[in-house]
Amino acid sequence: MPASKIFARYLSPKNLKKDLPASLVVFLVALPLCLGIALASGAPLFAGLLTGIIGGIIVSTVSGSQLSVSGPAAGLTVIVFTAIAQLQSFDIFLLAVVLAGIIQIILGLVKAGTIASYFPSSVIEGMLAAIGIILILKQLPHAVGYDNDFEGNESFVAGANNTFSALSEALSRISYGAVIISLISLAVLIYWPKVKKVNSIPAPLIVVIVGIVLNIVFSGTSLSIQAEHLVRVPVVESFGQFTSLFVTPDFSQITNPLVWTVAFTIAIVASLESLLSLEAVDKIDPYKRVSPTNRELIAQGIGNMASGLIGGLPLTAVIVRSSANVNSGGKTKMSSFFHGIWLLASLLLIPGIINSIPLSCLAAVLLFTGYKLANVHLFKKMWKEGKSQFIPFIVTIVAVVFTDLLKGVAIGMVIGIFYILRNNMRNPYFYTISREGDKKIIHIKLSEEVSFLNKAAISYTLNNLPKESDVIIDGTNSRYIDPDVLEVIHNFKHSAYSKAIIVRLINVKKQYDIPQLKDLIFKP
Repeated sequence: MPASKIFARYLSPKNLKKDLPASLVVFLVALPLCLGIALASGAPLFAGLLTGIIGGIIVSTVSGSQLSVSGPAAGLTVIVFTAIAQLQSFDIFLLAVVLAGIIQIILGLVKAGTIASYFPSSVIEGMLAAIGIILILKQLPHAVGYDNDFEGNESFVAGANNTFSALSEALSRISYGAVIISLISLAVLIYWPKVKKVNSIPAPLIVVIVGIVLNIVFSGTSLSIQAEHLVRVPVVESFGQFTSLFVTPDFSQITNPLVWTVAFTIAIVASLESLLSLEAVDKIDPYKRVSPTNRELIAQGIGNMASGLIGGLPLTAVIVRSSANVNSGGKTKMSSFFHGIWLLASLLLIPGIINSIPLSCLAAVLLFTGYKLANVHLFKKMWKEGKSQFIPFIVTIVAVVFTDLLKGVAIGMVIGIFYILRNNMRNPYFYTISREGDKKIIHIKLSEEVSFLNKAAISYTLNNLPKESDVIIDGTNSRYIDPDVLEVIHNFKHSAYSKAIIVRLINVKKQYDIPQLKDLIFKP
C-alpha cells in the first residue's frame, strides 16, 4: 500500500475520533509514571519524560502493533538504578542503552521474536514480583518525605543490608506532610476505580492533582513540602534551551566490559517485557490483530538507540499504558503517537505545573504498581499450581531481591529447568498392570518422544519390576526412541531371565534394525 494511503488511513476522521481521546488518557497515565520511574531509577526526571516522548513518537511509528504503548518501564528500574551506581556516570550508562538498542535490532533481524517462549512462566512471574518488592522497598523513603538519596546513592542498591539500613534512616526523618499526601494518594489509587461515572478519569492523574493541591494547602504550615521533595524538571523558555538539556553517551567507554554486561541485561529484559506486553495487548485487542514480534524488537531497538543517544532511559512496551489505550477506545498506533506529542508539549508549555508535583504522590503510584506486581493473589495462584511452579517462582524472587536481576533470573532459570527436566523424565511411558490367570502382565507403552533425558527413569522402572512377571514394552506410538534408551531396553531383555521375567518388545527396534537407516549405514 502506498505511503500516502497509509498516512491518510491513520489520519482519517473515523480513526482520529477514537485515537485522539485515547491518546489524552494514555498521556495522563504516562506523565506520572514517566516521572515516577525516573525517580525510582535514580535518573534525572527529565530523562523519564524524554523516554516517554521517544516511546510515543518514534517506537509507535516503526512498530507493527496498533495498540501497544512504549515508554520507561517499572520492570527496568532495578537494572537502571544498579547500573548507574556501578558505572558511576549517567553518560556511560547511556552508552549501554545505545548498545542494548543495537542488540535488540540484531535480535529482530535474526527472527528472535519467540525468545519469550523459552523462559519458564514461573521465572518471569518471579522476576516481576521481585521487581515489585524492590519498588516498594525503594519508594518507602520517598513516601515518608526522605529524599536525600533520590538521585541514585548506592545505599539503595538491592542488597538486604543496604536497603533496610536506608529504610531505617528514612523512617527516622519522616515528613508528615509527605506521609499525608502518600496515604491519600494510595487511597485514591485503590478506591477511585470503584467510583462509578468518574472512574473513566485515570486514577494516577487524580493523584497528581491531589498532590499539587495539598502542596499548595500545606505551604507555610508545619506540613509544608520542602523543595527537595518536589519534582524538578528543567524549565525551558525556547527550543534551543530544550535541546541543550540532551545528554550524549560517553563512547570512550565502548571497551568497558561492565558497559556490555549492562547492555545485554537491558536488551534481554527489555525484549522479554516488550514481547510479553505485546502478547497481552493482542489478547485484549477488540479487533484481534496479531502484532509482528520481530518487527517489535527492531522498533524497541531503534527506540532505545534514540533514547540512549539523547539522554533518555531504556524503554519497553508497557502493559499499563497499553491497556489504558485499549480501554479508552484507541484504534490505531496514532493514539500512542499523539500521547508522545502531548508529553513533549507538557514539558515545553507547563514545566511549572510539573515541578509542583510532590515526589510522595509519585512514590504512592509506584508503591501501588509494586503491589500489583507482587500481590497476595499472585503468590496464592503460584502455590496452587504446584511446587514445580512455586519453587522456581520463590527462588527467583529471593535471588533477585538479594543479588541483582540478571543473577536472580539466571538462578531462577536453573531451578525452573531442573523441574522441567524432572517432569520430562517422569513421563516417558504409560504403565499398566493386568492379570491373565496367575500371571501378572505389565504393559509399558512408550510415549511419542523418548529422549536421553528419560533414560534414568526407564532404567529405574525396568530394574525394579517384580520378579516372575510378563513384561510388554510397546513402542508403537513412538516416533523417536533415543539410542541410549534402546540400549537400556535391550540389555534389560537379555538379562531379565535371571529374575524369571519374560520380556516382549513391540515395535522397539535398535537403530540398525530400521531398514532405511540400515541401508544408509551398510551401503557400499
